[in-house]
Amino acid sequence: MNASEFRRRGKEMVDYMADYLEGIEGRQVFPDVCPGYLRSLIPTTAPQEPETFEAIIEDVEKIIMPGVTHWHSPYFFAYFPTASSYPAMLADMLCGAIGCIGFSWAASPACTELETVMMDWLGKMLQLPEAFLAGEAGEGGGVIQGTASEATLVALLAARTKVTRRLQAASPELTQAAIMDKLVAYASDQAHSSVEKAGLIGGVRLKAIPSDGKFAMRASALQEALERDKAAGLIPFFVVATLGTTSCCSFDNLSEVGPICHEEGLWLHVDAAYAGSAFICPEFRHLLNGVEFADSFNFNPHKWLLVNFDCSAMWVKKRTDLTGAFRLDPVYLRHSHQDSGLITDYRHWQLPLGRRFRSLKMWFVFRMYGVKGLQAYIRKHVQLAHAFEALVRQDARFEICAEVTLGLVCFRLKGSNKLNEALLESINSAKKIHLVPCSLRDRFVLRFAICSRTVELAHVQLAWEHIQEMAAAVSEGKKELPYFT
Repeated sequence: MNASEFRRRGKEMVDYMADYLEGIEGRQVFPDVCPGYLRSLIPTTAPQEPETFEAIIEDVEKIIMPGVTHWHSPYFFAYFPTASSYPAMLADMLCGAIGCIGFSWAASPACTELETVMMDWLGKMLQLPEAFLAGEAGEGGGVIQGTASEATLVALLAARTKVTRRLQAASPELTQAAIMDKLVAYASDQAHSSVEKAGLIGGVRLKAIPSDGKFAMRASALQEALERDKAAGLIPFFVVATLGTTSCCSFDNLSEVGPICHEEGLWLHVDAAYAGSAFICPEFRHLLNGVEFADSFNFNPHKWLLVNFDCSAMWVKKRTDLTGAFRLDPVYLRHSHQDSGLITDYRHWQLPLGRRFRSLKMWFVFRMYGVKGLQAYIRKHVQLAHAFEALVRQDARFEICAEVTLGLVCFRLKGSNKLNEALLESINSAKKIHLVPCSLRDRFVLRFAICSRTVELAHVQLAWEHIQEMAAAVSEGKKELPYFT
């Protein structure tokens, strides 16, 4: 493919993408395929001779699209939103064209410097404490990680290195293995499974702190665990506080937990993967109160801030905590400006060496939407969630299972877990809308998350009517379940 054909095919691809997104409402939200469907539809080996672009696009519709779950359909209410916007897509195209691998300033100065500035822009939108911003001479700063899972792992590994060096400085006879054997990390029992995975990868034990009646981690429960473990000779070193849990969007009490971590010398990492986007709205900023006690903070613009995946924003108060843990300087990666103090090399802030020019997406989106446009988008989703909540509360067969704060509603039929499992199965089998469940205090609960950029009140109302019909059919034990059209 030469430049001339690339121009022509590129325009065709943009048209295809726009047609897909404009027509996505007409596609079945959840695919009607079985595991292994694709292997029989494609050859077992790559072609020896070149094939045409037309043949590939034809196979996209014939082979790929039948197996796609359409996350951006206005009938997709599962998991949490994944961001999508035209400015971000255009930026991703430019990122692919530039094709730099921005592991250091020298590898691409603009890639490094734009990221630093964009993370300061976003930090100011959230009203983060000044300590988290890079500015021109700050000790903190932001970095774009691939996911919130990655950010949690990076924070845990940095905290592990920091506490190990501190203990060995005080007691040189202590080996790293002896310290590792006693390290303990903590998170709410509602924390995401990625926190547990970080503990597994980091080789430290993770203990779940029982949450309260609102599914939040409180100071008293954390303090009790700390005292018990210290008495047993263990070394508490790391706490993850979640703002907006995956199960029900509950919020750990950061204003209580933060001071304890500060007093005990524990690294506090705040995971606000979904909810963090909402903090750009003044009416939701109070949910971030207590972040001043954190050592690191993370949320995903690629969930709810119209910046396409992947773009997970992470800030630290002291960037040397990261660079000190991950810094390696082989001669082939060195450059003449690395010790100038004016720039940073992001390879020292992350697990992989390579990184894409992801800050372009932030730059395009922030400029083309503006803060007010992004705030309006968040507020619309929250309003739609409350509209769905109101519909659920009007039907005596159902109950709301957790406080509705942002764009997630947890609900269920009053009755057994089996009844609700049957309801969810019937909903997802119909493939008209898509939901996923959670477990709250051993109760099987349905999650209704406002996800799509194009979702409107009419889609929410239609989804609720469908859920009501399915509930009636399940309750009455009907074999034929009604589908909406």
